[in-house]
Amino acid sequence: MKEKVILIGAGSASFTRGIVSDLIHSNWDADLALVDIDPDALAVAEGLAKKMIEAKNAPVRLSASTDRRAALPGATLVICTIGVGGRRAWERDVFIPRKHGIYQPVGDSVMPGGTSRALRMIPAMVAIAEDVLDLAPEALFFNYGNPMAPVCRAVRKATGANVVGLCHGVPHVARYLADALGVLPGELSYKAVGMNHLTWFTEVSAGGDAMPRLRRIARERLSKEHPQPEDQPFSWRLFEIFGAFPAVLDRHVTEFFTQFFADGRYYGKTLGVEAFSFEDTIAHGDRIFEQMRSDALADGPLGDDYFDRIGGEHEQVLEIVESIRSDAGRVYSANLPNRGHAPNLPAEAIVEGPAVADASGLRALTLEPLPAALAGTLATRFMWVETVVEAALEGNRDKFIQALVLDGAVGSVEAATKLADELLAAQAEYLPQFG
Repeated sequence: MKEKVILIGAGSASFTRGIVSDLIHSNWDADLALVDIDPDALAVAEGLAKKMIEAKNAPVRLSASTDRRAALPGATLVICTIGVGGRRAWERDVFIPRKHGIYQPVGDSVMPGGTSRALRMIPAMVAIAEDVLDLAPEALFFNYGNPMAPVCRAVRKATGANVVGLCHGVPHVARYLADALGVLPGELSYKAVGMNHLTWFTEVSAGGDAMPRLRRIARERLSKEHPQPEDQPFSWRLFEIFGAFPAVLDRHVTEFFTQFFADGRYYGKTLGVEAFSFEDTIAHGDRIFEQMRSDALADGPLGDDYFDRIGGEHEQVLEIVESIRSDAGRVYSANLPNRGHAPNLPAEAIVEGPAVADASGLRALTLEPLPAALAGTLATRFMWVETVVEAALEGNRDKFIQALVLDGAVGSVEAATKLADELLAAQAEYLPQFG
């Protein structure tokens, strides 16, 4: 079938570039509508996409709009990559807690940064979901925005929309483990389940059970006297203790275990500063966008590398759609509500785990119960999700404070209260529900 693809949040130009490249390589006959509320960012994304499509004479018809309701009718596929407030709001999510001695290497999933980001993201995604249900109720609907679990949970709770959360973290770690084992990624099979950015690889095989080999690798890597961030020492340590490997490596996983990293201390470095520098992440994003702006608006053609298939968040979605349309039944990692497939995790919690993509859509595979210790690492986190979802939907300051307490990065209720008020004030332009 011919697809009408709506990309909401297209101003994330690197994601747009990846999707267009994949459309070209897959030779999709498609209408692609780019949507973003920022006209400047939309112009960059449109300019890049237009040049890419024309250079390859691809059968993709392009349009762009700041009005998603104008673009949505007839959509067969809706992909959301929004980031409310962009990198400047993200900076505030990280730098304000840093003044309080809380150091975040990412700050978009959990910890105070992820909690604050959820307050901005949830109302926006709920509004998008309502429009999808109104104007394109049969469309496949995917979310890539963080924090993944709260966003997907809020959309389903508030609207009932069948949103699916996608993230490239699990396949990324699968490639990392394949490299550690010295095998090709295609030779690795695994089972991974949990919450986005804390998803546990409970089984890994490569021509037989690979867990004993991974335990030997863990001992070797942890024997280093001065481990570096690129060694992922905390992830290997957790594997040694729990017998399961966590995705998505130390940059994300450390944020779920803040009790071990007081004042950001991490193997002789400071999280978000020397280790996984947040400033470098932001500067890299700014540079990439400015380069894409230059490329999009310049008169000359794009470089050949623009048409290479690149890794990133976009990399699974077209394959998943193809598997659904052809009833192929291939298995992917997806974020779906727990309706009994994860027996000892909370009902309706957004669980990241294996799902079959067939004619029925994405269907979660039934799993064995997690060991009690692994379930325990997730239990409070899923209750944090419920609390921050309620805070965002209700505009409830007290529940925002409760979520910060449940998260565990703050040192006291008083600190949580002060931090909540500072974040609410700093992000007020994006938080109308708080009045």
